Amino acid sequence: SQNHGFCVDAAQLPADWEVLFTNTNDNSNEGIVHSNLPYFSVQFHPEHTAGPEDLECLFDVFLESVKDENRPRISVKDRLTQKLIYESSALITLERPKKVLILGSGGLSIGQAGEFDYSGSQAIKALKEESIQTLLINP
Repeated sequence: SQNHGFCVDAAQLPADWEVLFTNTNDNSNEGIVHSNLPYFSVQFHPEHTAGPEDLECLFDVFLESVKDENRPRISVKDRLTQKLIYESSALITLERPKKVLILGSGGLSIGQAGEFDYSGSQAIKALKEESIQTLLINP
């Protein structure tokens, strides 16, 4: 597991508990949610914000669940699904470039690694496949 060597065994979950998150690196369980009661847990840091806001919405779901204590209950799983589902907005059409300037790494000396020259040539090849003209400046 990615989490200090510990995780909840998904095969051993009691009735009414479901897997909420799975780590795609090692398929370990990283979160559980109760089917009916307002309980859920994650085994990672949702405040980490690897993305723009990443999973900060987990805190919102928790607060909404607490505030709804005396109202008809929406399951935590449904709340999370509503927060995490991706709804695409109107398509944005981007104009593809016709020409691209590539700045290379400069000349190589004997014994010097050539990965920058290699990546530049790969970029030129990929752009050529897309019918985009390239100009390489290799100072």
